[in-house]
Amino acid sequence: MAKAKAKKDRILIFDTTLRDGEQCPGGSLNNKEKLEIARTLARLKVNIIEAGFPIASNDDFEAVRQIAHEVSGPTICGLARCVERDIVRAAEALKGATRPRIHVFIATSKIHLKYKLKKARQEILRQAVAGVELAKGFTNDVEFSPEDASRTEWPFLAEVVEAAIAAGATTVNIPDTVGYAVPEEFGATIRYLAEHVPNIKRAVISVHCHNDLGLAVANSLAGVINGARQVECTINGIGERAGNAALEEIVMAIRTRQDYFRRFTTGINAKHIHPASRMVSKLTGLVVQRNKAIVGDNAFAHEAGIHQHGMLANRSTYEIMKPEHVGLQHSKLVIGKHSGKAAVASRIKALGFHLSPQEIARATREIKDLADKKKVIYDADIEAIAHGLADEPPEIWRLESLHVATGNKITAVATVRLSNGDGPKRTEIEDAAIGDGPVNAVYTAIDRITKVSGALVDYRLDAVTRGREALGEVHVTVDFGGRQISGRGASTDIIEASARAYLAAVNRFLALDQADGRGPRHSKRRRKKTVRKKKNIRG
Repeated sequence: MAKAKAKKDRILIFDTTLRDGEQCPGGSLNNKEKLEIARTLARLKVNIIEAGFPIASNDDFEAVRQIAHEVSGPTICGLARCVERDIVRAAEALKGATRPRIHVFIATSKIHLKYKLKKARQEILRQAVAGVELAKGFTNDVEFSPEDASRTEWPFLAEVVEAAIAAGATTVNIPDTVGYAVPEEFGATIRYLAEHVPNIKRAVISVHCHNDLGLAVANSLAGVINGARQVECTINGIGERAGNAALEEIVMAIRTRQDYFRRFTTGINAKHIHPASRMVSKLTGLVVQRNKAIVGDNAFAHEAGIHQHGMLANRSTYEIMKPEHVGLQHSKLVIGKHSGKAAVASRIKALGFHLSPQEIARATREIKDLADKKKVIYDADIEAIAHGLADEPPEIWRLESLHVATGNKITAVATVRLSNGDGPKRTEIEDAAIGDGPVNAVYTAIDRITKVSGALVDYRLDAVTRGREALGEVHVTVDFGGRQISGRGASTDIIEASARAYLAAVNRFLALDQADGRGPRHSKRRRKKTVRKKKNIRG
């Protein structure tokens, strides 16, 4: 008689890309982008999506509300401090979710109690219990986190965890908030709680590790070995400071090293890992380093001759995973100027984007235009175009044309023509300006036309693909009177890409100001000397 297989423990994957991940400086997302990522996480089959921190802003509240209504499959979670207004706001945002979870937290370490909260331990204990009890009144699924748990004394940590479970918490999360722990120590913390909290079996133990010392994944896996059954992580490991434990590394470590993690499994559909990674990188503008484990460009690349020889003989000589396992494909649908909408739609969907028929038609036109300028269209080109359409701000101003004269011995001069409005109200305005360089001249001309002046905080140019005819993608962050707005633009002409990125930021700022019911605000900065040439062309 065949021996029955031992039942494996399921490790729940709690994805916090849209909450902790989005807190990464420069990685903010709009609501459409968050919804797109949430749908991708659902296809990945994560167990819980932490969709945001509803009390943080109206945008965060709306993002959680929209994801709760439109994304099915995973539990949808909202974060809240152990404060009544936070918890009520989170509950309001989660009303449409089939499986809502409220995640409440309060700091417990000495350093946080002394310098941040200025409260005694018993006050913290009472506030934790009150927070859990209030959240329990809105949903049966309540998670509790003692912030900075890895620097909290074990007896007090156990006391808080026991009280939270008694108050109704169904998950207790042990965060290494500042990435201070090392694996042996962190694993021992989880084991201590499993052995010293009398009611611990009434809750799932979770771990949430940061990467300040590069140990987030190692600490998380040490937690699993010692009793944790939920891991909190993000796509590409993005997050505060040095980031969080990377979802793809946690999942593939458990899957690949079944000789070591034989008792554990996850329900993740790993074939969606690579598309999810690319999508998050594109939408946040946070580039994945080439040598990043699992999803970096070099993760399955081999250049050295001895490695190539080994791969030809047997791929297991230098690969412990198959690229197909994480969604990389050997065969690709080649897209070019002769491709139709059906082929473009199929490739865009395979890359993880969901565009409307109108957006597909526009993407097809842009791909065809790009194919006229360069011989090879790469997936990265298609992603840049699809992302531009998915993230397109309201077109208050549209770029009609630009001309730049520049050189190493002449002052850069830019002539820009923008249009505003549609139909009979459509107006075209042309203006010119000089600057320190061609990009500065273009931006000054745009400022003159739109009557909005922003201070450039960050500018980054990435070559989407290789070669002289590569598509260039520009990311900018612009400060408009204290409000920092990002913009992106892509073109084979980097000056045009720069103009489109800056104009996208201007349009997004104007749209936000209109939504707030305020007029344009102007940041103070020194203007460059401009060429006084302006005309209105009505059409």
